Amino acid sequence: MESLRIKSLFSSLVLFVLVSSPTLSSAASLGINYGQLGDNLPQPTDVIPLINSIGATKAKLYDANPQILSAFANTGIEFMVAIGNNLLSSMGDPQQALTWVKSNVQTYLPATKITGIMVGNEVLTLNNAELSNNLVPAMKSVYAALVSLGLDKSINVTTAHSLDIMGSTYPPSAGAFKQDYKVYMQAILSFHVQTGSPFYINMYPFFAYKSSPSDVDLNYVLFEPNNGFVDPTTKLLYDNMLFAQIDAVYSAITLLGYKGVSICESETGWPSKGDADEVGATLDNAAKYNSNLIKMVAQNKVTPLGSSLDIYIFALFNENMKPGQTSERNFGLFQPDKMPVYSVTSVRLTDGVTVSSSAVERYNSLILLFFCIASIAIL
Repeated sequence: MESLRIKSLFSSLVLFVLVSSPTLSSAASLGINYGQLGDNLPQPTDVIPLINSIGATKAKLYDANPQILSAFANTGIEFMVAIGNNLLSSMGDPQQALTWVKSNVQTYLPATKITGIMVGNEVLTLNNAELSNNLVPAMKSVYAALVSLGLDKSINVTTAHSLDIMGSTYPPSAGAFKQDYKVYMQAILSFHVQTGSPFYINMYPFFAYKSSPSDVDLNYVLFEPNNGFVDPTTKLLYDNMLFAQIDAVYSAITLLGYKGVSICESETGWPSKGDADEVGATLDNAAKYNSNLIKMVAQNKVTPLGSSLDIYIFALFNENMKPGQTSERNFGLFQPDKMPVYSVTSVRLTDGVTVSSSAVERYNSLILLFFCIASIAIL
C-alpha cells in the first residue's frame, strides 16, 4: 500500500513538472529603423555593413524606397516596408492595394527579403477619425492582395501604435487601452488573430524619464542595476521600464480577450543630445540604453509575463531634417558620415530558445515546495 502511495505521488510530480514548467520563448530578434529624413545620408550600399556591425538582422523603412530595397538584394536582411498615413484611404480599394503590393513588394522578391508591411504609423493617436476609420480596411485590402499573390505566408501585415493608446500602464497587470480607442483596438486585434500577424508598438522610456526625472530612477530606465518594483497582482519583479511597458500592453490585449497576439517593439531608443529641458538626453545614457538593450536581445531575455524581445532600435542615423526638439535629430547610432555616435555592444544573436531566469526561479521554487509536501505526505 505504501509503495502504491509513493508511486502515486511520483506520478503526480511528473504531471506537475509537465504542466508547470516555464514557457520556452522563441528566439529574440534585433532590427533597426532606417529613416531617411536627412540630406547627407550615405548610399544604401554603404549602409549594409553598418547594420551588420550591430548584429541586427532586420530593418524597418517608413516607405518602400526602391533604391534601398534594390541595394539590399541578396543580403539576407529582412525588411519591413511601410504605407504612409496619406495613402490609407486609397488602400481601402482592393485594386489600388494590389497595385501597391505588386510595385513595392513583389517586384523586389525574392532577392530582397521583405517580410512585413506596416500600414500607417501611430494612426489612432492622431485623433483623426477619417484616418482611424480607414486603417483596418486598408490593412485588410493589403492582406487580401498578398493572399491573391500567394505571399501571405511569408509577409505579415500590421500597423505601428504609439504608447499613448494606453490609458493605464502601471502596474503592468493593470494595463488597459484608452476607452476612446477600444472599438478600433478590437478590430485591429481581431485582424492580428485572423492573419497571425504581431502587434507593433513604439515605446520610449526616455520620454517617461524626461517628463518626470525626479520620480523615475534613471537606472530603471537604462537597464542598469536597481531595486525595481513588484507588481502587486502578479507578484512579478520588474527591474526596467521597457519590460513593464511591454507587459502592460500584453495585459491590455488580454483584457480585450486576445491573449495569443504577440507584441513587437517597432521603435525604442535614446537620444545622445537634447535641448536644455530634455533631461537625460546624453551620450552616456544613450550608449547605456542601447548597449544594454542589445545585450538582452542577444541573451534572448523575456519579460516577466513571457514576451520575447522583437525589437527595432530607433534609429540608424542622426537625421538632420527631422522637425521638433534637438533630441529628434539625435537618436541615431551612426552619424551620416558612417562614424558611430558612440560605442555600443556588438553581438551576434544566438538561435534556439531560452527560459527566462525569473521563470526558472519560480519553477524551481514550485518544485521544491512540491517535494516538501510529498515528503511530509510520505512520512
